[in-house]
Amino acid sequence: MNYSMEEVMKYIEEEDVKFIRLAFRDAYGVQKNISVMPGEMKKAFEDGAPINAREIAGFENCPYASLYLKPDPDTMAILPWRPDSGKVLRMFCNMYTPDGKEYDADTRYLLKRAVEKAGDKGIRFRFGTETEFYLFLKDDDGNPTKIPYDRAGYMDIAPLDKCENVRREISLTIERMGLTPERSHHESGPGQNEIDFHYAAPLKAADQMTTFKMVVSTLADRYGLVSDFSPMPLPGEPGNGYHINIYAVDENGEDVVKYAAAGIIGRIRDMTIFLNPTDDSYSRLGNNSAPDRVNWSSAGVSELMYIETYKGKTRVELRSPDASSNPYLVYVLLIHAGLEGIEKKLELPAEMDADALSLPTSKKEAAALAARSEFIRSIVPEGILKEYTGV
Repeated sequence: MNYSMEEVMKYIEEEDVKFIRLAFRDAYGVQKNISVMPGEMKKAFEDGAPINAREIAGFENCPYASLYLKPDPDTMAILPWRPDSGKVLRMFCNMYTPDGKEYDADTRYLLKRAVEKAGDKGIRFRFGTETEFYLFLKDDDGNPTKIPYDRAGYMDIAPLDKCENVRREISLTIERMGLTPERSHHESGPGQNEIDFHYAAPLKAADQMTTFKMVVSTLADRYGLVSDFSPMPLPGEPGNGYHINIYAVDENGEDVVKYAAAGIIGRIRDMTIFLNPTDDSYSRLGNNSAPDRVNWSSAGVSELMYIETYKGKTRVELRSPDASSNPYLVYVLLIHAGLEGIEKKLELPAEMDADALSLPTSKKEAAALAARSEFIRSIVPEGILKEYTGV
């Protein structure tokens, strides 16, 4: 939806909104927020709401003591699980410096710039997601356990699949917030689930992913459960992936996604630390069907990229990322690498190339590759690069 500041202010007044959550994200994409009362919204729109920048992960060396959150009215959404009387509204915010400029280490801003760069070159990207998560029981004191909510398997149904009602409520809640879930099912692991989203413009897709994780954790808690998006929640069981479907067309509407895919394959090792930022990320890669090599195929096995053409349209699915990543930063890097492939008309390597390089096998290796990559340094601000690599 496209809203103006005036429309948001009118909605707040007419719909008995009592609290407004101004949401933002740290360098890892973890959602943060401050809440303001309706009387503060005009000031937030015009001047921004101040936050202590140096308390935010990735911004510790920010040259400004305060940054200012200005809400994006297009992201307005009511939190459906809050009371109808005294509603709670949520809006994503952009970060501004004291002199009124957008903060260049804000990953939402970096994504806006990447989209603009692609647009200037006549290229339009869209991203769809397939995200996995586990649901675990809590103990008698309400503390998280590692006991799965059920013992169902891939695409099982009730009564084996006890997660069905939770997935349904998640999907309906997300839909009420203006987003578009596509499908859901039980995954291979016990208590493991997947909910997928249609293609969306990059900024909406990243906002969507952030909202999705919040909704899942909130509704799981309301069911007396705990959600887990981490790469390897249970030893010996399937890990959680965050598969990204990539779409790209040029100004004539021609499909250029295979060139983009070749560009991403060429840069994937350099960007892996941002797609897989935790130590556990590397326990997942190479296990079950998670990829561990820089390859592609149309077979749908354990490749890095699954590429298929159906009814004249090409679908590219990147299968290495996990949901501990920052979706804004991930999409920034995919756009830049994709543009490189499109501009140079790069060709894909041979399918399931026997000589394909391995993906990094540890966080340390991935960090070292990123730290010495001129491609990464040209895109990722120094403070965020240091946060991920230590260099």
